[in-house]
Amino acid sequence: METPDLEHGPHCPVDSFLRAPFHWLWLRWFSISPAMLLALSFAVLIAVGTVGLLWLPALYTGPRLGFLDALFTMTSAVCVTGLSVVDTATAFTRWGQLWLLVFIQLGGLGLITLTTLVIGALGRRLSLRSEVIVGAPIDYTHRENVVSLTLRVARFTLGVEALGALLLWLLWLPRFGWKEAAWHAVFHSVSAFCNAGFSTFSDSMVGFNRSPLTLLVISVLIILGSLGYLSSEEALRWWRSRDQRSRRMSVHTFAALLVTGVLLVGGTALFALFEWRGTLAPLGYVDRIANAWFMSATARTAGFNSVSYSEVSNASGFFTILLMVVGGSPGSTAGGLKTTTLAVLAALAFTRIRGRRHAELHGRAIPEGTIERTVSLALIAFGVMTAAVFVLSFTEGHGAESVQAARASFLPVFFEVVSAFCTVGLTMDVSPSLSVVGKLQVIGLMFVGRLGPLSFFAALSLRARTHLRHVRPAQEDLIVG
Repeated sequence: METPDLEHGPHCPVDSFLRAPFHWLWLRWFSISPAMLLALSFAVLIAVGTVGLLWLPALYTGPRLGFLDALFTMTSAVCVTGLSVVDTATAFTRWGQLWLLVFIQLGGLGLITLTTLVIGALGRRLSLRSEVIVGAPIDYTHRENVVSLTLRVARFTLGVEALGALLLWLLWLPRFGWKEAAWHAVFHSVSAFCNAGFSTFSDSMVGFNRSPLTLLVISVLIILGSLGYLSSEEALRWWRSRDQRSRRMSVHTFAALLVTGVLLVGGTALFALFEWRGTLAPLGYVDRIANAWFMSATARTAGFNSVSYSEVSNASGFFTILLMVVGGSPGSTAGGLKTTTLAVLAALAFTRIRGRRHAELHGRAIPEGTIERTVSLALIAFGVMTAAVFVLSFTEGHGAESVQAARASFLPVFFEVVSAFCTVGLTMDVSPSLSVVGKLQVIGLMFVGRLGPLSFFAALSLRARTHLRHVRPAQEDLIVG
């Protein structure tokens, strides 16, 4: 009888010992929820980008950023927010700006989306869980070939960014020369479409507030980025088939386009009204309208500014906060609660006022599950922003010289919190002066704000696990309102 080979046999204890850690990691990988994996992907991007800012050479024109400031800057870039504690135009070299731009693009498309592209290029099939991860923030109506969808999203993104860069290059060519204009054009096209708000100009778009064409191109890039691929594609198909019978668009695209249009037109009118004799007073009539339009487009998600928000009226500041809370549309690079969330809440309120039972949009009843997710998302976001305003008001106003000074800083602090959580990037000059605790809080807000709506939707859209029992307690009514 032969003795089994303990070193090379099929049940070799040495091989089992060596394989155990890899087996444990393999099991842990498949136990991670899609929402958690999405969060980890952005955390990895932030970590890699921060290490680069700390160690890579030739990124700075002056002193290198410390750890906290590097973390703040890279979180803002990956979460496509735009808040910064340093001036991107003067603190970084072209290589440093390129490093930021790479992570703005990666954050805009999403690490998981890029991974899907790589897997598709290698000819491998995605697992069901990977399709859920990639599809959750993009395709919320039905499952299809996710690799094909991701390729179309990438082509759409790069095509729009290339066209925007070309138009900006032509507009800026007389001012900067072909080489410098090309760099500024590429950077701003990517930053605008990804709704990042980073700029290679120290005053953002203030230097172009008398250039309506520049503001128009940037604003169109912002709007396309905030609508997302699916809504833009369906709107284009609907427009092309407008003479056919099948011209009805989906409820989602209808709601996204309707809310976006109303907020753009209404925002332009209100900003013009609030600032006509204020920050817009030095400009001509056409430039005033163009800047009011730009303020309306950038306030919901992008973070570029053609006027100084530290000089706007309280009415404009608070209205900007409201627009930032709404944000862009699902499946886009924008943050906020999303335009469709506002549409569902408005439809629900209108239905209750009229005494009807079912909320409707575009001639269709909204599922109860969608209404529950919408209300839950709004309540969670409201709670997070409220708690953040309380904490940041204390940490940043604790050392104020007087009560009046502390009260005067409340609107800027409120503005900063909403801008960070909704990944907008506008600021009333609060970011550079934040304390250590304030910077950490804003970092957390940017990260949660970028992932919160996506992971929240992904978690709620998945079917309940089989080991959970659906048990409803006995009902008892209560008086509300």
